[in-house]
Amino acid sequence: MLLYAVAFLGGILTIVSPCVLPVVPFLFTRADQPFRRTGLPMLAGMASTFAVLATVATVGAGWIVQATRWGRIVAMVALGIVGLSLLIPPLAQWSARPLVRIGMSLQGNGTEPPRVKGAFFSGSAIGFLWAPCAGPILGLLLTGAALGGAGAGTALLLLSFAAGAATSLGLAMVAGGRLFNFMKRSLGAEAWMKRALGVTVLAGLSVIAMGWDASLLARVKLVDTAVAEQRLVDRLGPPTSAGKSLEQFAAEEASLRLQDEGAMPEFAGATAWLGSRPLTPASLRGKVVLVDFWTFGCYNCLNALPYVKALHAKYKDHGLVVIGVHTPEFAHERDRKNVERAIRRLGVEYPVVMDNDYRIWRAYHNRYWPAAYYVDHTGRIRYHHFGEGRYAEQEQVVRKLLAEAALAALPSPSTPHARSEQ
Repeated sequence: MLLYAVAFLGGILTIVSPCVLPVVPFLFTRADQPFRRTGLPMLAGMASTFAVLATVATVGAGWIVQATRWGRIVAMVALGIVGLSLLIPPLAQWSARPLVRIGMSLQGNGTEPPRVKGAFFSGSAIGFLWAPCAGPILGLLLTGAALGGAGAGTALLLLSFAAGAATSLGLAMVAGGRLFNFMKRSLGAEAWMKRALGVTVLAGLSVIAMGWDASLLARVKLVDTAVAEQRLVDRLGPPTSAGKSLEQFAAEEASLRLQDEGAMPEFAGATAWLGSRPLTPASLRGKVVLVDFWTFGCYNCLNALPYVKALHAKYKDHGLVVIGVHTPEFAHERDRKNVERAIRRLGVEYPVVMDNDYRIWRAYHNRYWPAAYYVDHTGRIRYHHFGEGRYAEQEQVVRKLLAEAALAALPSPSTPHARSEQ
């Protein structure tokens, strides 16, 4: 039962994370309507759909990935109609009358009673598009789901997380509804407010459709909930042998002690290798290796990615091999074409191995996105880093390991504190 409480509290914390921003405009399309008949069913639809999709995604079957892809497209079309109906109702009715009826049914209007079913289905559409940030709590849940597979326990845990998020978003919707009604009474600006909301909805959909949402969110700095989440996991979550907590790691990292953390695991169970033939610890012997766990929809991963790319560019000719392990959070991140497009868009030039079944993730006992593991020239893991930040220290680790290998003279460090041990 404690794990369900951890999941629920983790969901509540999503209100202060940037990953909630893309769904806020959709939720506020009903802010001026009665919460019990519109907002509550919408949040229920969002939470239940997210839980179902995240649960079935653990199966990893190709048809599930494709079904989710088409479901996202249908959801974007439906929500696009809602945004269009808010922005220019006459044009929407004239140009696409049958579809606009569907959109207006989802939206409701001021002359008809709000429709509970329409609100629920609108929330379901939002559930297809919502991709919460993968902090320690969601990482724990998704890892457990990958290990345990699709089942009632997995679904209930993910539903608990979604219910927590719905609770905090519901409070925001109630507050937003009161503000909307106050401005409508005081300023008489209802039509302009709805048009502005319609523009926001359409802009949000455009960003999601183009795949820019994670890249844009990577630039938004709200509240870092990782430490709070980790404390909840450490105190209330199940015991685990999967590495140190973030706090333990931060306390030990300052000294940069390069201890022996065990042999580099094989890349057994890889779904596909992109940009390289399959690599093995044996083939990498004599090289310093950075194994970077990431996924293209993770904004924390995208924040760290430029630094990983910089290490690759600077030290690839001096004995460093960077391998990106793409372990997906959600179903659309399992699609090889989506991963290949993301690699091209992000300019990733080093090998990427797809880890759809979490086999490599489990071999490293990993718990976080992003996570970096540094391997010396003898094939031993000597250092690891969880999350963003401490880029100078990580470059210093690379330089120390390359100096130990004595492979070649090193260039000057990119960061002021990354000093070579030569």
